Amino acid sequence: MKDLAEIHQKELSIHLFGQEITPETYAIAKADLLLKGKGDEAENMKFGSTLSADAFPSREFDFMLSNPPYGKSWKIDQDRLGGKGEIKDHRFVIQFKDNPEYKMIPRSSDGQMLFLVNMLSKMKHGTALGSRIAEVHNGSSLFTGDAGQGESNIRRWIIENDWLEAIIALPENMFYNTGIATYIWLLSNRKTDARKGKIQLIDATSWYVPLRKNLGKKNCEFSDEQIAMICDLIINPRETEQSKIFPNAAFGYYKITVERPLRVKDIDPEKVYSSKEIKEFIAKGMADENGFPVIRKIHKNTPPDPLHGLFETVIGGKKCVVEYEPDANLRDTEQVPLLEEGGIEAFFKREVLPYVPDAWIDAGKTQIGYEISFTRYFYKPTPMRSLDEIVADIRALERETDGLLSENIGEGVQ
Repeated sequence: MKDLAEIHQKELSIHLFGQEITPETYAIAKADLLLKGKGDEAENMKFGSTLSADAFPSREFDFMLSNPPYGKSWKIDQDRLGGKGEIKDHRFVIQFKDNPEYKMIPRSSDGQMLFLVNMLSKMKHGTALGSRIAEVHNGSSLFTGDAGQGESNIRRWIIENDWLEAIIALPENMFYNTGIATYIWLLSNRKTDARKGKIQLIDATSWYVPLRKNLGKKNCEFSDEQIAMICDLIINPRETEQSKIFPNAAFGYYKITVERPLRVKDIDPEKVYSSKEIKEFIAKGMADENGFPVIRKIHKNTPPDPLHGLFETVIGGKKCVVEYEPDANLRDTEQVPLLEEGGIEAFFKREVLPYVPDAWIDAGKTQIGYEISFTRYFYKPTPMRSLDEIVADIRALERETDGLLSENIGEGVQ
C-alpha cells in the first residue's frame, strides 16, 4: 500500500485496529505488534465480542477485513443485546425504505452475517474514497433466509444500497480448519461508474495449486499468477467463462402469498358468515372443496379486482363485489423475480391462474427478498452417455456374469 502511495505521490499513514474474542488469538495479535515496536498500534487491539461489545462504536475505517466464524451460534450475544425480538442495536435495527425498524437479525444458530453488517456500519461516507470491505463467508450467506428474514434483509440492504461489488468463489480446502466452499465478498460505498448497479460473480473454484503437504484441512492455495488473474478481473470487470456480471435486481424477488377461498356445503351462499360460524362449519366436517365459497365481506362502491381478492358476484339478484374467506390449508407462496417481464401480475396470470382460477394475491403480505446462486450461473452439466455406450456396458456385464456362472456352476450351464 505504501508503494502504491509513493507511485501516486500521496502521503499515507496506516493505523491498525482490531477486535478478537478468542484469548489466544487476541494475545498473539497484541504481542506481534509489541515485538515489532508498535506499542501504539497494540493498544488498538481490543478484546471482546464484536457483536455484543463493540469496541469501536463511533469509529469509521477506510479498509476492513474479516473472516467471521461460520455456522456458529451467537445466542449468548443475542441475549446480551436484549434477547430475540428485543434487539435495538443501531447496527442491526435501522430505518430502511419505509420501515422504521428494519431488522437485520439472522437466526441465532449462525451469526456470520452480523460481522458484515457491523463493518458496513463503520464505512466512511464523507470522504472521496469512502470505504472498502473484504470478508470471507461460507455458502449460507448467499441464500439462507426467506424474504423478510434477517439474512435476506441483510442482502437486500447491501444490494439496494449498491455496496456489493463482487463475490469470489474459492476452491474447497483453502483454509486450515474447514473443507467447505467459501466465498470472498468485496464491498465499497464508492463504486466506479462501470460497476454502479451491477454485481460481479467470479468462479475461482478450479484455480489452485496443491500443497506438497497438507496443513490441517488446507491442501491447496492460489499461485501468484492465479491471484493476478483474479485481481485483473476485479480491476477490469468483464464477462468471461469464470466471470459473470449482473444487474443488482437480478438477485431479487417478490415473495407473494396466494390465497384461495374457503368452501363449505349446505349453507346459504348469499350470507356473510362470522369467523366463529366458519370454525363451527369446519369442526362439523362441512368444509368441502365443491361447496360454496364463504364470503368474508361485501364491498360497496368498490371495483372488482380478482387479482387481489375482490370478486364480482350476484347476491339476492344484485351484482356486488365480495371478498372471500381464505382457506389457510390452501394458502401457498410463489417467488417472482424483480426483473419478471410484466411484473407480478403477468407472472400470476401465466403461472397460477391457469391452474387455480379462483386464486388471488394477498398484497399486504408481499415481501422482497434477495439470494445469490453460483450454481445457477456456473453449473456445467455432465453430458449424458450415448445409447450405444450404455448398451455396450450392459453387454459387457452380461458376458462377465456368464463367465462367473460357468466358473461357479460348471461348463454345462447354458
